[in-house]
Amino acid sequence: MSLSIRNQIAGTVTSISPGEVMATVKVRLDGGQDLTAAITLESVKDLGLAEGSAVRALVKSTEVSLATGPVTGLSIRNQLPGTVTAVATGGAMASVKIAVDGGELTAAITKDAVTELGLEAGSPVVALMKSTEVALATV
Repeated sequence: MSLSIRNQIAGTVTSISPGEVMATVKVRLDGGQDLTAAITLESVKDLGLAEGSAVRALVKSTEVSLATGPVTGLSIRNQLPGTVTAVATGGAMASVKIAVDGGELTAAITKDAVTELGLEAGSPVVALMKSTEVALATV
């Protein structure tokens, strides 16, 4: 199956915390970072997820926010440090590619944000992703 979701990072499930309808699934990415996905309990069962399951974490580029350093006092669980490798700007939007341990992410942000944050190749950044915006696929 081909997907339009650019951000697909391999990892392994390290824990599953089920609720009545939703579950939080912790994933250790191949680069060593931890990521949390909040998915339905039905999806956990349908995918056959368990500790040790190989998965791909999927995040749309429009759901990746960028900061110029770690952020505290925020409900966003996933903060992956990385380095900008490329910036492509259009009239209003920009595509920013970020190298993270074990892979690459793309963030679709406004051109104004790129300018205000001073982003260019080589800039250190932190990619922020809400756990509810992380989907999982089995490998």
